[in-house]
Amino acid sequence: MHTSRTLTLARLPSGVPIRTTVHAYGEGRLVDGDDGPVLDAPDDAPVVYAQAAQHGREVNGTAVLRRLHDRLTGDAAGGSGTGGAGLADGPSAADLDGTLVTVPVADPLTFDRVSYTTPESLDSRQPNMNRCWPGDPEGSLHERMAARLWAFASEADAIVDLHTGSPSMATHAVYMRGDDACRGLAEAFGTDLLLAEAAGDDADTEWDERGFAGKLRVAATREGIPTITPELAHSKEIVPEAVETGVSGTLGALRHEGLLDGDPEPWDGVVARNHLGRVIAGDSGLFVPDPDLAVGDRVAAGERVGEVFDPTTFETLQVARVDRDGIAYSVAREATVTAGATLVGVAERIDGE
Repeated sequence: MHTSRTLTLARLPSGVPIRTTVHAYGEGRLVDGDDGPVLDAPDDAPVVYAQAAQHGREVNGTAVLRRLHDRLTGDAAGGSGTGGAGLADGPSAADLDGTLVTVPVADPLTFDRVSYTTPESLDSRQPNMNRCWPGDPEGSLHERMAARLWAFASEADAIVDLHTGSPSMATHAVYMRGDDACRGLAEAFGTDLLLAEAAGDDADTEWDERGFAGKLRVAATREGIPTITPELAHSKEIVPEAVETGVSGTLGALRHEGLLDGDPEPWDGVVARNHLGRVIAGDSGLFVPDPDLAVGDRVAAGERVGEVFDPTTFETLQVARVDRDGIAYSVAREATVTAGATLVGVAERIDGE
């Protein structure tokens, strides 16, 4: 069974509503409540919540949920644009022993602007929606939107928050370090690289100061809901390979949670510590990464990864070197950089985690 409903998240100053669509597949269904749609699902069956486009330029997750919709409903219309061959193959909504709830566009404000954050005129307090979970029904626009979606996410037994990196970032999934349920969900999603991220009292000072406690993944995990954030390759562009990774990963998560028969594919990848290992531009200029450096490469402390030079005098301003052993999960490919920009992201490998 599939049902969908329009959900009003908040209102613009003009009174125009900010709307999105919620879908439910399987045993549960969306029904009209006093304040909008609500989920009516069996108490004894698992619920998985998946959302995409919390940052509006990150569109591959939306394409993933479209592909899943096509598979679960048997509707192959328009699938070829997202690598849609064989949409009729695989499970249908009738095969789900539980309920999958999806929100393909979590943040219409940034989606319409193809942006990561909202302009100050719309939300000066929380321009990034992924910093204010579980939200506040009487707060700023993003806080109200998060609170409205939290009503669905908080009912789930597991959450997949689909995001998108950049062409210069390795595909990976982030989970809460030290949480076995989150780790199991991340392994079931199946990306080769998993990033374990601490939060709260266990977080590094820099990480905590960057305000990441308000991420959906952190808020949900603290409520006992295993949550992962897959980061698929490429922003602003629908890439068939990224979509296929997201589809197969989400199906793995559904198997892990018991909504589908069978077990996820065995995982044999790498676990690394979160994003704090950053090679920073010491000055503004043009950055040239070393030609042999590729995303996913292992790097050693002190290893040269590129240089920043002055475009007017040609003087080398910085020989960029990593400060720790790890995996280069991102490499800046846009040459013009300003002081303080991240040139290379290094994730520290965790053995035995």
